[in-house]
Amino acid sequence: MAYNLQSLLTILQQILDPQQTCWKFDHNKPQLQSLFEKVESLLQILEKPSLTNILPSKLESRIRDASYKAEDIIESHMVYQKLSNPQSPSLTFSTPDLQQVTEELDLAMEQVQKLMERKKTISTSLSSSSGASSSHDVQLAIQQLESVNLVEVVEKKMPALWTSKNNLVGVDADMLQLKDRLTNMQTKLEIIPITGMGGIGKSTLARNLYDDRLIISHFDYRGWAAISQLPNMRDILLSLLRRPDEKIDDELNGCNEDELKDILYQRLFGRRYMIVLDDIWSPKFWDEIRMYLPNNNNRSRVVITTREAHVAQYIVNSKSLHHDMQLLNMSASWDLLRQIVFGEEDCPLDFQWIGIKIASECGGLPLAIQVIGGLLSKVERSIDAWKHLSTDVRASIVESEERFSNILSLSYNHLPIYLKPCFLYMGAFPEDSNIKGSRLMRLWIAEGFVKSIGDKSLEEEAKDYLKLLVERNLLLVTQKKQNGKALSYSVHDLLRDLCIRKANEEKFLHVKNSMRRVSVESSYDMEDVCASPQLMSLARSFICTSDKINVSPVLCMLRLVRILDIMGMLLEEFPEEILQLVNLRYLAINCSSGLPDGMSRLHNLQTLICPHFMRYVTSELWEMYELIHIKFAEFIMKIKKIKFDLKKLQTLYIVWITPKLISSGFFEGIPNIIKLGIYYEDSPNIEVDLSHLHKLEILLCESQLDKDGSRFLHKLRFPSNLRKLSLLGCVVFRSLLTTLCTLPNLEVLRIMDCPFEREGETAEEEEEEWEVTEGDQFRSRLFLLLQFLNLVRWKANETNFPKLRKLHVLNSNRLEEIPSAIGDISTLQEISIVECGASIVASAQQIIKEQQEEYDNFDLKLYIR
Repeated sequence: MAYNLQSLLTILQQILDPQQTCWKFDHNKPQLQSLFEKVESLLQILEKPSLTNILPSKLESRIRDASYKAEDIIESHMVYQKLSNPQSPSLTFSTPDLQQVTEELDLAMEQVQKLMERKKTISTSLSSSSGASSSHDVQLAIQQLESVNLVEVVEKKMPALWTSKNNLVGVDADMLQLKDRLTNMQTKLEIIPITGMGGIGKSTLARNLYDDRLIISHFDYRGWAAISQLPNMRDILLSLLRRPDEKIDDELNGCNEDELKDILYQRLFGRRYMIVLDDIWSPKFWDEIRMYLPNNNNRSRVVITTREAHVAQYIVNSKSLHHDMQLLNMSASWDLLRQIVFGEEDCPLDFQWIGIKIASECGGLPLAIQVIGGLLSKVERSIDAWKHLSTDVRASIVESEERFSNILSLSYNHLPIYLKPCFLYMGAFPEDSNIKGSRLMRLWIAEGFVKSIGDKSLEEEAKDYLKLLVERNLLLVTQKKQNGKALSYSVHDLLRDLCIRKANEEKFLHVKNSMRRVSVESSYDMEDVCASPQLMSLARSFICTSDKINVSPVLCMLRLVRILDIMGMLLEEFPEEILQLVNLRYLAINCSSGLPDGMSRLHNLQTLICPHFMRYVTSELWEMYELIHIKFAEFIMKIKKIKFDLKKLQTLYIVWITPKLISSGFFEGIPNIIKLGIYYEDSPNIEVDLSHLHKLEILLCESQLDKDGSRFLHKLRFPSNLRKLSLLGCVVFRSLLTTLCTLPNLEVLRIMDCPFEREGETAEEEEEEWEVTEGDQFRSRLFLLLQFLNLVRWKANETNFPKLRKLHVLNSNRLEEIPSAIGDISTLQEISIVECGASIVASAQQIIKEQQEEYDNFDLKLYIR
């Protein structure tokens, strides 16, 4: 696929960067520069939306194989030179190797340009056609396009027909809500977007609304049009002008597109109408048609369905007005399957348990249930037949219904090329995995999938990629952060199957003749990959998700690997073989022995993660200038290095703060840090100034309660952009809390195992109290957590926390009550009490009672454990 060019481009950019000091060139630099320019030009052309999903498979394969070959040539030489001459590596390799790749890309560029010219000619021919019928023009276009494999694209422009009876189960609430919006008293024209993933039932719901008797009687005029990925405006206009169950009359057939637009506007003007635009993919189409849908101020409505949330956002700016369809629950899934298979008959009791099992395998996706239900209707009605089918429901769905596979594939095919590898990467994780967004982004960056545009960093671009995949309903948000933003993601089981199928077709993941990216879940998988050492030598990713596999045999094969994620198993010793993997960008390893000397050989490493306590971390770590993320769980690093210069570093957990570290300019050496953990113990008088770290958003401050160092917050200056602050084992003074109120972006505050003191007093002198003074206002607070506190009294009101959404109080048995005024905060959604005394539970219950009885506020939830 063409997206492989981005990975190649990333490698060439790093090598040709004028500021890089790792590589010397003999005579290859002009050749590499020429290759870079060709790759960049070809990628710019292929990224144009007009070329989405229309490249012939042979041409895609040519581009993919050429880019893979170029990567292999360049990175093989880089690895060889780095290992053989680590102090002064030079890039020297035979000119014919790269020359052949360059010629292949030149040929691909010629074919792409011819394709664009032909497409432009055909599009001009189609758009200029008018008269009695467009069918002849379409047929002619199909004949012209067959040679470049574009038949499917033109056929999709023809309007879809609704030919089958539609089952509607589990969406009663959706129907009621949407019928109310369609028939309420709002006079102005309202646009109602129905959004959701492919196959979730958007069109079925819209059709049932369209055919509802109440809706039919309410509107003077109704029109339905299927839009699809490449909309044909003339056909769409004819669909909207055609009466239900009527053919298009000769007069309309004889009109051109502009005439049809005028007729539509005139027919709708002054009437109360309902128009359904089904399956919109692009904002551009809406811009073209919206002016022909008059606002009559008579309660007319336009319903759109789309799997692209950004399209709905463009059409209707307020997300709250979108109707997002959800997957069916287990009960509704079984009801739908039973209705499809048995109709009005009762399901025999003997079949219910196996039927429920089959329904559960469909993951709540109505289209999947419809397909498997159709298959069950045709097979022999016996327990054995149903048992056999239940062993692999998803495979049966795909094999028995090509339409199902095509509908899901549409979402993938319509992706911009830069998003396709990011989606396919989801196939590398086990079924039902919840993957943190930070992990996904770092993996994509390490693979070279993400490119920086303008002033945006790679991480900012990767965040946009995640957002776009969610908006296109290809990724599901499974867990949110304390501030409500997405934390973890997953992919629907059936979309994961699509990932794997597409990844195999495109040689993206481990397949028979390609091991570009390898994911191992079992010993059987490991045996398979170890049997192909030559192919494994070209692997760029190796992810092992099992804790029962010995990975040692494969480490020596991974010559060019960029990503090594073996965090699932605990290793007693750090494998020495890893120090030879000089192409590594991402290393996640669970090792108790520590990081050995020699780590600086991994000069390309960007991400280093170890979730287990380690005994030792080599000082060479601070010489690895490409590092972006360093995260060690339960390990506090004492940094002895005087010169510290990691300009790219964004994540660092946890650093022991000492006078020597401060005087050496530690914080000046990490100007781009975003997430930082710091630890104090025995130096309370150190002044730590973080105010110049303008990108620092997440800060953990940890100390020991039995040391004077726990009072270090007196001497800490915070950056103004701080979003999340966690205090652990630190003394909290009133002046500190007043300081925190001045931070304009602080959204999350977590205070754990911290004593509250007044200036001049100690916690031992009187009972701990937190009195938020009048005028102190946490302006951006969304989440507040209090845990393991000896706090007795807390005094505050709704003006101190005007935007609080969630309050969690954990393991704080001495606290008498939650301030009653907290319940008056209009934004408050949740109070959670865990392992606390009876009095605080009673106070929380009283808050809920008052909110419900006096203010009819049933949105505020209380969780007690």
